[in-house]
Amino acid sequence: MRSIAVLLTRNCHSRMGSGAFNYALPEITVEACSVSMLLGSCQIALLFCCRFVSEMDLASTDPEIFALCKAEKKRQICSLELIASENFASRAVLEALSSCFSNKYSEGQINARYYGGNEVVDAMELLCESRALALFGLQDHEWGVNVQPLSGSPANFAVYTGLVGPHGRIMGLDLPDGGHLTHGFQAPSGRKVSATSLFFESMPYKVDPNTGLIDYDQLALTARLFRPKLIIAGTSAYSRYLDYARFRQIADSVGAILMADMAHICGLVAAGLHPSPFEYCDIVTTTTHKTLRGPRGALIFYHKLARIPTKISNGVSPQNGAAGDRTSTDFERRINEAVFPGLQGGPHNNNIAAIAVALQEAATPEFRLYQKQILANMQHLCAELTSLGYKIVTGGSDTHVCLVDLRPNKLDGSRVERVLELIGVAANKNTCPGDVNALRPSGIRLGTAALTSRGLREVEFTKVAEFIHRAVVLTRRANELSGSKLMKDFNAVLNDNSEIKDSLCVLKKEVETFASSFPMPGLSDM
Repeated sequence: MRSIAVLLTRNCHSRMGSGAFNYALPEITVEACSVSMLLGSCQIALLFCCRFVSEMDLASTDPEIFALCKAEKKRQICSLELIASENFASRAVLEALSSCFSNKYSEGQINARYYGGNEVVDAMELLCESRALALFGLQDHEWGVNVQPLSGSPANFAVYTGLVGPHGRIMGLDLPDGGHLTHGFQAPSGRKVSATSLFFESMPYKVDPNTGLIDYDQLALTARLFRPKLIIAGTSAYSRYLDYARFRQIADSVGAILMADMAHICGLVAAGLHPSPFEYCDIVTTTTHKTLRGPRGALIFYHKLARIPTKISNGVSPQNGAAGDRTSTDFERRINEAVFPGLQGGPHNNNIAAIAVALQEAATPEFRLYQKQILANMQHLCAELTSLGYKIVTGGSDTHVCLVDLRPNKLDGSRVERVLELIGVAANKNTCPGDVNALRPSGIRLGTAALTSRGLREVEFTKVAEFIHRAVVLTRRANELSGSKLMKDFNAVLNDNSEIKDSLCVLKKEVETFASSFPMPGLSDM
């Protein structure tokens, strides 16, 4: 019996390590205890062993996940991230993200939780809210914000749930024209692709096929016919300013709520380098991980006061009332209840803490300089690609994103994306205006926010444009060798043709050498 206890005690010591608290089991003899007591002591020993497992680092606890973390870190360092929705969070943001706030459950709102022990969480969430309002120059008697949504799609869905209701009508920019799935996209066949189109009645507005710019006149006409309850001014792959004043006029003409989805341009708006939607919109949603450079999460801003349209003899004027003509809304209650308990349980408090850190970083002069460089880099990238013969949708960009139309190159986005991936350049295929098949889009979307975070400037983006061009040339050659329209045949050439494989290898090494010369923000080892 004694040997069992000694064995368990030694096992505890070995698992806890020399720096851990050493708990010695009492000596156990046959005379001193029954078998049941012995089993109880064994259970206590095991509990003490398990108690300290969490003190072991990731490399010791789970070598497989640790190896994957290191591999992803290496990939990010040695690659060029051009995906417009990605960025590199700072070390401070990542430290908050991995903090003990992850342990706490906090269903409900500040000072109205369904669990005890949330006084610190309340203070943290209140700080996050106040920083969000301050960053965009909003007064708390006019605007409120919910910082609990887990990401952008749930945030948008919460707005629709709270303010539109089942089968209510919404309008958003069509996906092939630069909109987002959550803005109500459904396939031309009528198949409802997103939950938004499944639970709500959606009608897209579109861009002018000749210019690639939003057709506001047609939008106004469609709105008068469709009579939406909510209009979304937001984009995912549209590179020009939105005319929020015109959106407001159209929304008022049909009595619709106006919502802006500024997920992509949030950082630019915060820096004062992009028109702000807050002057014109009732609701503003945003993610926090794109140009804002925070963790994955979302914010829902809501106006506490509604505009009162000016009455005229035969109905309601399409023009706004004066600035002071407002009345209280119940947007706050309806949105908060849609987030919880409508769609979520407990919020991810570590995410909210990390968002608060990102908001503080965004209020600094350095952040504004960073956003200016994002725009300068995008302007330069567009100019370089244009000089190489590529067609940029709308002819350029006002933001951090551009869309390259590959139809003049006799290629599609899927093939170019794959070749870029093989050489260490991350971008994404994207529909262009006029596309009818979202599974085989004609374009490639590029963004400059992530690489700007790594310190690249205009001169380096000349090299980035060169890498893209060489990848497209290689894609065209592989496509010719495949002699097929099928993606599997194209991939077979990439995998088996020695000429293509050698060219890919050479280009990948060049990209790795170039990319790894720039520092990567965040934690040093993960």
